[in-house]
Amino acid sequence: MKNDKLKNQYRANEQIRVREVRIVGEDESEVVPTRKALDMARQQGLDLVEISPNAQPPVCRLVDYSKFLYQQKKHQKEMKQKQIKVEVKEIRFGPQTDEHDYQFKLKHAQEFLNEGNKVRAYVFFRGRSILFKEQGEVLLLRFANDLEGFGKVEQMPKLEGKKMFLYIAPKKIGVVKKSQQKLDREKRETGANSAEKVENLTEDNNENND
Repeated sequence: MKNDKLKNQYRANEQIRVREVRIVGEDESEVVPTRKALDMARQQGLDLVEISPNAQPPVCRLVDYSKFLYQQKKHQKEMKQKQIKVEVKEIRFGPQTDEHDYQFKLKHAQEFLNEGNKVRAYVFFRGRSILFKEQGEVLLLRFANDLEGFGKVEQMPKLEGKKMFLYIAPKKIGVVKKSQQKLDREKRETGANSAEKVENLTEDNNENND
């Protein structure tokens, strides 16, 4: 069905009924009678394909029609993939999120990134909890570190009003989802590094507060 649409989009050989056409190649361009252009195509074992019907005269190429349609179909598919809409998924934390809730939200963020979506994680500081903004920053930094294999940080933790935001973009659009076993293994491998990094950040914050 898709090939039929392409065939209707491009006229070839006897379907081209204008008096003359412009034949373009890699380094040359010439205007010739359509009948001569058809003879040239036959001699080379190719087809005369109209690629720009609105030009004066219409522009054609001498190509293998089947290969030409295949290349056009491939090009359209690539363009469609590039136009995939990227959504921004939000993950909300409190400044004192417990470990179970953290792991639950981490898993969702991994899924979002694997699907090609961006993740906007933020810590919401309610009332006097703004005093724990350093704790919120440590949490977001840990989150970014745990997602290192799935995405790249676009914006480091930044406080905006009562919210501290972290933006993470997927490493690759349309990444095939990893198996749960692989996710668990990666989580174990990065767990030690995450804990060490959080501990170091916490110590630095305590020293700064002192």
